[in-house]
Amino acid sequence: MKFDDLDAKMRVFETAHDHCVLPGIYIVARLDGRGFTRLTKEVHQFAAPFDEKFRDLMLATTEHLMDCGFRLIYGYTQSDEISLLFHPDDDSFHRKLRKLNSVLAGEASAKFSLQLGAMGGFDCRISQLPTVERVCDYYRWRSEDAHRNALNSHCYWMLRQQGKSESAAANFLLGMPVAEKNELLFQNGINFNDLPNWQKRGVGIYWETYQKPGKNPKTGEEVMAERRRLKRDFDLPMKEAYENFIKDLLVKAEKAK
Repeated sequence: MKFDDLDAKMRVFETAHDHCVLPGIYIVARLDGRGFTRLTKEVHQFAAPFDEKFRDLMLATTEHLMDCGFRLIYGYTQSDEISLLFHPDDDSFHRKLRKLNSVLAGEASAKFSLQLGAMGGFDCRISQLPTVERVCDYYRWRSEDAHRNALNSHCYWMLRQQGKSESAAANFLLGMPVAEKNELLFQNGINFNDLPNWQKRGVGIYWETYQKPGKNPKTGEEVMAERRRLKRDFDLPMKEAYENFIKDLLVKAEKAK
């Protein structure tokens, strides 16, 4: 059998179930660390409940994904997860789900592992969102998840530091209302409202333009050139203000086609 015939015969087994995101549908990719609870608490023993070194590893990984060949307009990270908003016109790999998932997971795993100096893997899944409102809902969902996780984590690790076992701390908090968790922290010297916003809301990364001094190569005249760079936002807004923030990013992206 000729190679071309064999190639055509076998390739169908790879592509028979290819699915592509339809044009006009918004794409958000969410990556999660695989086995990161053990990685961060047992293997490398990062500080709990939050560690700035781990945060910076996740930020550098997110920035790499923002600039590794896809047309992305917003990256968001909290805990061991990353959410990436694609430009509506991005057509990378013809929007094939298997390619988007595999390439992003591979890039994130490689970047994180190189920085950590040890293995750290990610999985990836794609949300296909029909409207701007659903995109805003997605990011509000992840923001509120970050807030909930931060409150639970601070309560849990405070109890652990007081000598409670893993199960005792978890059971103590089980079913406890949010107001009582805030009061529990306050009674132990922690005002949850005063904690850094990046712990409670996550961190956003997006493109900004700036002016850079330079010279006209023909005339030698000093000029200001417009450049683009990634910005880290450690004080993201909340709730409706966050929705407006996401909408504004999409509007700017549409205008910059």
